[in-house]
Amino acid sequence: MKSIFRATALCWLLICVLALTLQAAKAPKKSKKDQVVTISTPQGDIRMILFDETPLHKGNFLKLAQSGFYNGTTFHRIIPNFMIQGGDANSKDADPNNDGMGPQNDKTIPAEIRPEFSHKFGAVAAARQGDMVNPTKASSSSQFYIVQNHTGTPHLNGGYTVFGQVISGLDIIDKIAAQPKDMRDRPTTDVKMTVKVEKLKKKKITELYGYKYE
Repeated sequence: MKSIFRATALCWLLICVLALTLQAAKAPKKSKKDQVVTISTPQGDIRMILFDETPLHKGNFLKLAQSGFYNGTTFHRIIPNFMIQGGDANSKDADPNNDGMGPQNDKTIPAEIRPEFSHKFGAVAAARQGDMVNPTKASSSSQFYIVQNHTGTPHLNGGYTVFGQVISGLDIIDKIAAQPKDMRDRPTTDVKMTVKVEKLKKKKITELYGYKYE
């Protein structure tokens, strides 16, 4: 009986060890570093971080930024007390009338709408087509907007993917939103951007910009 009991106990011990090992393997270690995205404009620099919890949007934006895609694009739509929008490849050409329309057959990114990320001041979110033609709320492949309203735009919560947050340069968002614009909300003078990505320790990001990681 003792030998049977010992064998059973050993079996359970091995099962527990295996379960803990599998659990540890499934839980990836959180990186101690993160990417800081800097958007440089004639009005100044905007710095932001992108959320790990929206991996498709974060990965896509970083890939475009690191490839130089965003360099030369503009903030083509500005609405004071609401938001500023940019990132359309069409804004690189000489025709202002196609800005914001996006390229034909533009690919989309599946929505990653999460309740913990709201449209507060400085939130970075993905633009998209309306529900009538886009019931799944899939995001544009490149266009994004930054909330400029200081009290946020909560009516957009749950409708668009928020995938980042401005951590420096909130005043620059205000300056861009205040630029002269035409009847289509397009700035009369191009607000061109260049975008770079820098990898820093999260501790350093907190020291420099006051952003606190959960």
